[in-house]
Amino acid sequence: MGVSQNDCKMEGWLYVIRSNRFGLQFSRKRYFILQDSYLKCYKTRPISQEEEPLRSANIDSYIRITDNGRESINRKVFFIFTLYNTLKDNDQLKLGASSSEDAGKWIRSLQNAVVKECPNPEKEFMSFSKKNWPPSRFGSSKRADSKRSVGYYPFLQNEAVTSDVIAPSTWKIFGCQNGLRLFKEAKDWDSRGRHWDDHPAIMAVGVVDGTPEAIFRTLMSLGASRSEWDFCFYRGSVVEHLDGHTDILHKKLYSNWLPWGMRRRDLLLRRYWRREEDGTYVILYHSVIQKKCPPQKGYVRACLKSGGYVITPVNQGRESLVKHMLAIDWKFWKVYLRPPSARSITIRMLERIAALRELFRAKSGNHPSDFSSSDSSVKTMLPKAGMEDIESEDKGQQKFEQNADLKENEAEKKNSGRRSLMSLNDASDEFFDFPDSNEDMDFDLLENGWYPEKSQEQPASHICLHRLSSAAVFVNKLHDLAVQKKGYIDFQELPKDANVATSYGNTLQKDSTYSLPCSWATAEPSTFLIRGENYLKDSQKIKAKGSLMQMVGADWLRSDHREDDLGSRPESIIQKYAAQGRPEFFFVINIQVPGATQYTLALYYMLKTPLEETPLLHSFVHGDDAFRNSRFKLIPYISKGSWIVKQSVGKKACLVGQALEMHYFRGKNYLELDIDVGSSTVARGVVSLVLGYLNNLVIEMAFLVQGNNEEELPEMLLGTCRLNNLDVSKSVPV
Repeated sequence: MGVSQNDCKMEGWLYVIRSNRFGLQFSRKRYFILQDSYLKCYKTRPISQEEEPLRSANIDSYIRITDNGRESINRKVFFIFTLYNTLKDNDQLKLGASSSEDAGKWIRSLQNAVVKECPNPEKEFMSFSKKNWPPSRFGSSKRADSKRSVGYYPFLQNEAVTSDVIAPSTWKIFGCQNGLRLFKEAKDWDSRGRHWDDHPAIMAVGVVDGTPEAIFRTLMSLGASRSEWDFCFYRGSVVEHLDGHTDILHKKLYSNWLPWGMRRRDLLLRRYWRREEDGTYVILYHSVIQKKCPPQKGYVRACLKSGGYVITPVNQGRESLVKHMLAIDWKFWKVYLRPPSARSITIRMLERIAALRELFRAKSGNHPSDFSSSDSSVKTMLPKAGMEDIESEDKGQQKFEQNADLKENEAEKKNSGRRSLMSLNDASDEFFDFPDSNEDMDFDLLENGWYPEKSQEQPASHICLHRLSSAAVFVNKLHDLAVQKKGYIDFQELPKDANVATSYGNTLQKDSTYSLPCSWATAEPSTFLIRGENYLKDSQKIKAKGSLMQMVGADWLRSDHREDDLGSRPESIIQKYAAQGRPEFFFVINIQVPGATQYTLALYYMLKTPLEETPLLHSFVHGDDAFRNSRFKLIPYISKGSWIVKQSVGKKACLVGQALEMHYFRGKNYLELDIDVGSSTVARGVVSLVLGYLNNLVIEMAFLVQGNNEEELPEMLLGTCRLNNLDVSKSVPV
């Protein structure tokens, strides 16, 4: 669905996603315009600017946007995102776009509206509790004459660099085949490049004449169109849909491309995907164990240790640089076959990128090469079967919408003056779109290759659950984030030990030598890039030279509920300092990982100088939550670990408060930031993947308050940390 965008306005067709009383979802097609922090909804595209919208809502600093990923509703694929009001738990709006690209544009524009600069920024900020917040932050269809200013919320800037970490490349080229450059993962001790592992990590890189969106759709498809380019793929289906970004796939491979006498192979994979702000798509795979899909008769189940695709736009988005990486244990039983055969088979499988390139080259020969971001251009790049499927879905959807519109006209007139996000939802929800029974069973008939959805995405903790359609769906939601015995979250449920006295800030050991497992240390600040003194003019980032605070402790905890406000507990190092009347100020970063067992990673930093000597930090500590959300930044870096984890986490700075739910606790001598990882579908997918590899990872992080004007530049790191091979079994029970 095409959208138009400029510096101050965003408009286009979206779908309002609703649920009826039985929990079944349906969609309504509507035209939305975002302008001057107001989101307006129309039944048809407005002819003039004077035309009154059906409904509108004010998008201000109390609105959050979550990316729910991909969902299938009545056989139509949507890319879902949800707007919700942090002041009212039941005030939310769920919208769907027909492409990930359009959804990404809307999410960025809405986030920009949330942190839009106020005309009269204040220098001091007052903290206040939720009970004192205004009851509503939304406007009616006509814009209010004035708005309450709550602080300075800078506009999010798109930064030019794709990495905020200085790190050496781990890949070395070893050849070129079928127009693809071939790389293998380099080893520090392998200076001559002659050593190969038994199951080497190999990557093929090539340029494909297609948009990232079109290539993404093609790679995600498990339907008949895959036979046009994937010579390895025989049949595939989705075993389980975990959320909008994650599912479990079963793939059977042809045997005619394998060496003579080698039995057929199949793969059971966990697939995770996301779209970056620059239009890059990341699709990651790794093998799992799943009771629903045991080993198949006549097949040997190979093990994909790490693999996936990175699709980056080049040539103004008309072409894409595609990286395809695989590290596979093919499960040979003959020892003498392993090294050469494993390597040659993996390289052969990577050559699918050449076939994909030729497919898109053939398609572009019949269509204009100047592909735009509109939905129509995306369809021309899809295989024919995919186009037909989308067109048939659109016709069925239009017929349903026409019938639904006849029943809601009166309701719309009555509700046009509502003052919340809920007002942008359609009034009536009594439409029951039961899918045919055959649709749930025959995966090959669906071009997208996965189940039609029957339930809503797992919501954030503050969003009320909708009524569910069946007991099975309810049970599935209860176990959505639970730790599995063996599977897509690769660690065991731990026994619940009796509570022991905990000295908060000292439960994770320190090791400055980086040699002990399950330990912490500070990371080298110069590894990270921050905004320089002239960043507003030249957009240049510089190496960090140090940090404002000293890291003094860390906690690695587990419990059956969230552990909030650790700094206020009498057993914490913070309260011990306060009891002695010492002047030091503490900064606590509490990262909360969801699951049947809740894991908590807390990092403690101490500032020895007065807060007033650092104006930006002083404003952050004394500011309100909206200001903090617009400024607190994290730079992640996996310095040691597998390719799949490094790609999943990335090396780009993130404004955490714009992506995740954060809670702030202010004490006499501390400020604690509690980060709820479970509040984002994307973050949950990343963390569940990271937890599976946790014992073999070295994680480095840097934290800072973003500088947005000349007085606040150059930036300064608050602190850094290095976490060495964390082990969930060594977490301390609370």
